[in-house]
Amino acid sequence: MGFALSSVLVRSGRTAVLCSIGHEAGVPRWRMGSGKGWLSAEYRLLPGSTPERQKRELLKLSGRTQEIQRLIGRSLRACLDMEALGENTLLVDCDVIQADAGTRTAAITGAWVALQRACERLVKRGDLSHNPVRDQVAAVSVGLIGGEALLDLNYSEDSQADVDLNVVMDGSGRLLELQGTAEGAPFSRSELTRLLDLAEPGLTALMAAQQRALAPESRP
Repeated sequence: MGFALSSVLVRSGRTAVLCSIGHEAGVPRWRMGSGKGWLSAEYRLLPGSTPERQKRELLKLSGRTQEIQRLIGRSLRACLDMEALGENTLLVDCDVIQADAGTRTAAITGAWVALQRACERLVKRGDLSHNPVRDQVAAVSVGLIGGEALLDLNYSEDSQADVDLNVVMDGSGRLLELQGTAEGAPFSRSELTRLLDLAEPGLTALMAAQQRALAPESRP
């Protein structure tokens, strides 16, 4: 995207999300005078992203949309040094082009790459003295179907899952957020451990992909 500070198209199976970053000098009123920056996120499903056309959410956002964009914002803020960002606001837009489950986790993973590029550009043009991104962030879904643990569920798998879990992790292996639901039946502590053990190598692979995307030879 030629006018965004940075943009990334992330694909996970058939799911595709366009993540872009904008910059505004200044912060929300409640943040003024703190010397700290802010990041906010917006998330939308484009009308043709699902088998049945999605109505555009204009004046009123659905509960799902609000939940997801708050998750994206929390996950990315966790990796930012807000003092290093100064009184600047970063605006993250995640637009789902095609949805086959895992849109929120793909959005977080792609938005982190866009965030890193955006902050590099802000440093390069003199808006920031140094990059405020402290660590990597990636996210993935895991689930249980009939006792079998699956990684990065597609829509068909997600719709059958007895347990659905979204895992957000930083580059040090620390958990930033867990969103887990027993869709069909309760799950045990040992099953939760199985799912986390499956998610971790998946997240490590996603972080390696993020680094490849940031390599100089991969940039336009």
